[in-house]
Parts: sequence; C-alpha cells; structure tokens
Amino acid sequence: MYDFTAKIDRKATGSSKWLMMNKANPDIPDNIVPLSVADMELSTPPEILTGLQDFLHKASLGYSLPTDNYFTAVSNWMQRRHNWHIENDWILPSPGVIPALFNAVRAFTKKHDGVIVMTPVYYPFFNSIQKNNRQIIKTSLINKDNHYYIDFADFEKKAADHNNKVLLLCSPHNPVGRVWTKEELEKIADICLHHNVLVISDEIHSDIIMPDYKHHVFATINNQIADNCIICTAPSKTFNIAGLQVSNIIIKNPLLRKKFIKTARKAGYGILNSMGYKACELAYNECEQWLDEFLELIVYNKNFCEKFLQKYIPKIKVINLEGTYLQWWDCHALNMDKDELEKFMQQKAYIFADEGYIFGTEGDCFERINLACPTIVLEETLKRLHKALKNINQ
Repeated sequence: MYDFTAKIDRKATGSSKWLMMNKANPDIPDNIVPLSVADMELSTPPEILTGLQDFLHKASLGYSLPTDNYFTAVSNWMQRRHNWHIENDWILPSPGVIPALFNAVRAFTKKHDGVIVMTPVYYPFFNSIQKNNRQIIKTSLINKDNHYYIDFADFEKKAADHNNKVLLLCSPHNPVGRVWTKEELEKIADICLHHNVLVISDEIHSDIIMPDYKHHVFATINNQIADNCIICTAPSKTFNIAGLQVSNIIIKNPLLRKKFIKTARKAGYGILNSMGYKACELAYNECEQWLDEFLELIVYNKNFCEKFLQKYIPKIKVINLEGTYLQWWDCHALNMDKDELEKFMQQKAYIFADEGYIFGTEGDCFERINLACPTIVLEETLKRLHKALKNINQ
C-alpha cells in the first residue's frame, strides 16, 4: 500500500543531519543522502499527514493537554504490540526521550552519584550524566564473533558499588542492534533488585524488531522490577515524527512517578505541543499496517547491505541487526584510525553516517548506518564506498 522508493530532498527543510552533512563537506554533490541521525529518509505515514491536516482545519492551537483518546491510543498500542497492560495514569507525556533521561537522572540521583551504562551506547546517555554532574560508570559490552554480550560479572561489580544508583539501559540497544533476550533481562533485573539500582530503560526502538527476535518490555519481567523501573517510549522513531517531539514515559510505581513529575516541573516543562499529541494518537490508531510494511523494507535493506559488503568489501564486518534500523559496521580491517576513517568517509566516499567513536571508545573505527531509506539510496552509498576504497588501494 505504501511507497518506500521515492528519494526525498531535505536540503531546504532544516533537517539536522542534512545541515551537518553540508557543514562537514560543503563541496558534496547534490545527490548525496546522509545516513546518520536516526530519523527516516522516507515520508511520514500518510495517515498522520492527512489526519494532521484535518486537525488543523478545526484546531485552535492553544495550550493542550492529553485527552482520554490519547491515553487510550498509547495503552492499546502497548497491549497490542508488546502484551503490556498499562494504566492511563502511568503515562507521562514528555517532549522527547532525551529530556526525560536528563530529568530522570536529576530526579533519582544526587551530584557525583554513579550512573551505569553499557558501552558503546547512544551518546546522549553520556550527556545526561555528565551535564548533571553525575559519574559515568561504564560496563563494556563484549564483542565476540560479531555478536555483543553483556559482561555480567563486570556489571554486577559496578551495581554492587553503593555509589552507583541507576542503570541507563538501552533496549533494543543502540548502536549495536541487540534485542536483549528475556533471560538477559531477568539477569539484569535480579542484579539491580539485589543491589538497589533503579533501571531507566530507553525503549524508543522497541517497535522495530527483526524477524525471529522478540522485544520484552523491561517492566514485564516480573512484578518487583516493574516497581523499580522507568520505561521510555515514543512513536518518533517508529513513525518518523521526531520533529513533533512527543514521547511517553511509563512509570508504574506512584512514588517514582511523583518524583519524576516534581523534578520535571522544577525544570519548567510539562505539556507538549498540540500537534504532537494528535500525531501520536494517529500513529498508534491508524498506522500499524504502514509499520509492518516499513519493517519489510528494513529487513530487505539489512540483507542488501550484508550481501553487498560480503561480496565486494569483506573487510567491513556487519554486526547482525536484531532491532532498530541502525546497522553497526566494524571497519577495523580497513586499517584506518577513527579520524582517518571519518575523513575518508566524508571526503572521499561522501558517506555521512554516525561515527562509532561518538558512542564511546568501544566504538572507535565503527560506523552506524541508518537503513531507514529507499534501497536505491543504500545501493548508491555502497557503490561510492566500493569505488573510493578501490581508488585508495590502486
């Protein structure tokens, strides 16, 4: 039903990644599409665009609060897609998951407390800790045979330190693309409960799961952990509406919920924009078929990249993608350091991905590639890469 083949020119739209691409290399050809920041080089679902147009014909764009229909749309989605029953009062709309992470770190830790992260990891995790004068406590994931594992011995050692109060969990994991198994999540839950560590689980990519994998909402692991966690969700990645800045932070425990709200009010934010509320409601009520077809595109693009690289550039090892639409490439065998790799990609191959080092030192010489684009864009990107590598090897 949907067209995922059309290339979109976002140069004059204020797109952050297009502006960053042109800043990095002002001399790039006109046909280059960046594959960095995690929004889509695709149109937003037509049901959302049409629904917002209808909404605007009738709307007065004053201050708005979420309606019962909004809460019902969110709770029904969680039940339908994730088998998670939630109550409306657990849902706290937020102008994005990143602001919610900052708020949660302020709410549930004190200055100089430790916050545990599993690295490499989504770089705003670091900012939410450092800019609030907390301590980043790294537990590095183990990369073995192009598959990432949690180092549970090291994680428990860090969790046992009473100065470390919170785990920022990325589930599914960005950038390595892991969908944590139920057994892995149970082990995380046991360790955190035993050592009184609160879990803030960023599950913004939880709707984007590859075949044969299953996402488990962390709060569904058991009743005890449900009262010791905060679940961060949003329709933004799933339906390409990040610019409307709407997310839903779901907190079962009323004491945690109260503290989260109190801290947010101190920071001066509360309600969202009226378009964001409506877009979220439209996404969850009307766009499920669009999502299913979009996931087929991501599976196709994932396989396309793997096959191309294996055939033409086998030195680049692709980490198996289980969830998210962000593919993680290991480029160590190209024999470039991280700075040389970035310069080569941007100046020679005209590829603008997210450089692995921004996710922590464990990401040095990796590239994160956004697969949420027409397949022709990926084909053109990979051919440029192949040509550029041939040129430097001649």
